[in-house]
Amino acid sequence: MNTRAQQLQAFDRLLTIMDELREQCPWDKKQTMETLRHLTIEETYELGDAILDNDLQEIKKELGDVLLHIVFYSKIGSETEAFDIADVCNGICEKLIDRHPHIYGDVKVENEEDVKRNWENLKLKEGNKSVLQGVPNSLPALVKASRIQEKVSGVGFDWEEPHQVWDKVEEELAELKVEIDKGNQKEMENEFGDVLFSLVNYARFLKINPENALERTNKKFKKRFEYLEAQAALINKPLKDMTLAEMDVFWEEAKKM
Repeated sequence: MNTRAQQLQAFDRLLTIMDELREQCPWDKKQTMETLRHLTIEETYELGDAILDNDLQEIKKELGDVLLHIVFYSKIGSETEAFDIADVCNGICEKLIDRHPHIYGDVKVENEEDVKRNWENLKLKEGNKSVLQGVPNSLPALVKASRIQEKVSGVGFDWEEPHQVWDKVEEELAELKVEIDKGNQKEMENEFGDVLFSLVNYARFLKINPENALERTNKKFKKRFEYLEAQAALINKPLKDMTLAEMDVFWEEAKKM
């Protein structure tokens, strides 16, 4: 692997290229933080896909794209003297040092849970009015539910045993069934949300990332369905003209693959 000197040289090269592009490229000169925002979100999701696929070469590529955006925002910030890349780096360094008193101070911890608890308590001491203040409103609902539960757990608001969480899942399922039987659409939606929230909480106790788990299932389903479509095309029979039994033959083949 590269030495620290080579790593710093590579980072300096990126900063120099960013300076040149901002000065000379019509597209780069035109960009603002607002115009870059949606592209940054897209790059982050592409990195997430590569991680789930365990594609190390693609992860390397997507990390470069994300890093470019960080450098780009920092360059724009420097143009109004609001901040530059050094401020960004020093800011996160100070934050990491402050949030790890068990490494850079005299605080003692026994395990990962102690670290998480200290982290949330330190954030409150820094001025956060709520432990949930750091959960972005724009997060996808499933990710947001997971982060909310992790945050409140960090300050002790949590179940003690996994079976208690599963009991809550079953309770919410029963309440959903009641509303389904009544046919009350609004209450069905409310109870369905409670079921999902409880399942996300149970996933945490099982040490399962619910977003990753669901996305892997999405990918698995997509791959199997595309196989089904391909096989239907080979026999020149549109899916709409096939029976479920006929489609299930190809579906089972896909599962075995």
